[in-house]
Amino acid sequence: MKKLLGTVAIVALAPGLASALGLDRSGQPVSLLFEDGNVAELSFGRVFPSVDGQDNFAVSAAGRPESGNVADNYSQVGFGVKYDVNPKVSVSVSFDQPYGSNVDYPVFDGSEGSILLGGTSATVDSRAVQALGRYKINDNFSVHGGLRYQEIQADVTLAGAAYLQRDPATGAVIGNGLNGYNARFDDDGDIGYLIGAAYERPEIALRVALTYFSGTTHRLPTIESINGFQVAPESVTEVEAPESVNLDFQTGIAADTLLFGSIRYAWYEDTKVSPFVFGNSDGSGTRSLTDIEDSYALNIGVGRRFNDKLSGSVSFGYEPKGDDLVSPLAPTNGLKSIALGLSYNVTEQFKVSGGIRYARLGDATSAPGGNGVADFDDNDVVAIGMKIGYSF
Repeated sequence: MKKLLGTVAIVALAPGLASALGLDRSGQPVSLLFEDGNVAELSFGRVFPSVDGQDNFAVSAAGRPESGNVADNYSQVGFGVKYDVNPKVSVSVSFDQPYGSNVDYPVFDGSEGSILLGGTSATVDSRAVQALGRYKINDNFSVHGGLRYQEIQADVTLAGAAYLQRDPATGAVIGNGLNGYNARFDDDGDIGYLIGAAYERPEIALRVALTYFSGTTHRLPTIESINGFQVAPESVTEVEAPESVNLDFQTGIAADTLLFGSIRYAWYEDTKVSPFVFGNSDGSGTRSLTDIEDSYALNIGVGRRFNDKLSGSVSFGYEPKGDDLVSPLAPTNGLKSIALGLSYNVTEQFKVSGGIRYARLGDATSAPGGNGVADFDDNDVVAIGMKIGYSF
């Protein structure tokens, strides 16, 4: 039944775009550390979101402007190596891209695009390398932990009529406001840690593993401009990447059949992005480009070994809805998903896995400054992935 684990991992590689769980992409897996023997893995995923909406006012008898797709396709890459030092001690080194965002609102061209948010965009990129160790206390209990080095960088633009300065009493436009605002955040790295424990019963393929990930603090060199003109000296924006907890489990439920799942909880409310000019734009000094709630993601599925070479899995995912008013930089709210995976043992050492995931995204309203300006309904995302594994 353990041969199914490669399939489970490749399906997990393909998350939704802007899910309810903040900026999560990889889910920070530690499954490589629990593979049998010495293993090297290379994985690749491609995500195809379809996220479109409507401005919340009619421009003519034709109705409300259609935004077009505001979410760009993106790729995910990961690789790692796990090595058994002795029967009790294992180590692993891996690379992943834990957080990200790719949002870009098309400008209204007379027939499509957003008048209120056209030109607004956000790109967030991250890279992480983690070095882990695991110690088997006995056949049933083990502990694991290690260090994680993580880098983050971003570029955010706010544009459209929603960001014009208006008279509070009449609503009349009295200035450009933040329309055309851009913040470029250069990359910065920090080291965090993770620690966990696992309980196993190998005779029934049972394993329950709990892992805590510390937060990291990133001091991002920041340049702010409006319509191309720098509006403040270069500053430093301090951003907290969230703490999180992963609970992974599996158990055999019949011959060659495995039940598996995971729960991930992340504390995103501490992730605030308040560059100097934007942070003071409402007089508070703490206004944030992000407003992300703490939340969780669930996944549960069944894997089946068909023969010595071929295994398959089906799994279902769920992330709850939060406040219907969301940031324009993440215009979705929760999701429900289904994923299918196959794993084929080409030889005793060489294995290829692949998976596809379809997710239905929750409806949301983009609300810069708390004012709903565009509605996003009936959106979805398709993700595909593959992984190559080699045992040595």
